[in-house]
Amino acid sequence: MIEDRNYNRTVPTVEYFYKIINKLKKIIMKKVCLVLGAGRGIGATVAEKFALEGLHSHLCRRSDGDALQESLDQIQSKGGEATGELINAIDDGVIEKTIESVEKDIGPIEVLIYNLGAQSGMKLLDETSYKEFEWGWRMASFGLFRAAKTLCPLMSERGSGTIIATSATAAMRGNKTQHSHAAAMGSRRMLCQTLNDEFAEKGIHVAHVVVDGMVDAPDTLGKMLGDELFNQLRETRGLSLIHISEPTRLRRISYAV
Repeated sequence: MIEDRNYNRTVPTVEYFYKIINKLKKIIMKKVCLVLGAGRGIGATVAEKFALEGLHSHLCRRSDGDALQESLDQIQSKGGEATGELINAIDDGVIEKTIESVEKDIGPIEVLIYNLGAQSGMKLLDETSYKEFEWGWRMASFGLFRAAKTLCPLMSERGSGTIIATSATAAMRGNKTQHSHAAAMGSRRMLCQTLNDEFAEKGIHVAHVVVDGMVDAPDTLGKMLGDELFNQLRETRGLSLIHISEPTRLRRISYAV
């Protein structure tokens, strides 16, 4: 504030108005559900659930802009608010910049869905390269660490927030062709435990959700099997032969956690 001696009054400065505007923006901004790994399966389906419950869902996936737009259109057609972008989460600084951008331009992140997959294929030890093993760790564990490192201080300041990390059977039990995946998902599970132990008392809930089975969706089971076999399996359901989870069931579990 600047004192105007001619009129014996104080005149607001430009900086003062900016502070007022920023405070109003924080009041008006809707809470956000940020989904890292928003494929047409668990990610997009859970994003839709949170959007229809009143949050603004921001969907992030690595590739396929048409699939991303399809997910956004579906959410918006049902009355939910959603935006999205294509990112490569393992690139340096990308997760951090995404969180900062969402917090600044869309609203405070109330829920983080960390749904980045880390499956590099079924391979024995001599078939598993150093690069593949490190990639699994970067996707499953280090990426979650980076997200928490950026987001937990913000959630702590607000006194609330939820981080839900989806996971796999490999986090609980390792098989001989799952060296990279089991190590990566096991690391994700333990990181969730340490984060929850530190931040639960600050109002932040961290959950590790094991999806014990393959997911009936084009960006998950569809990519594993290929279009022809995937469609054939969907027609017969295959429930007597294999454990398949439906994304709509999983979104109810995630929202209830």
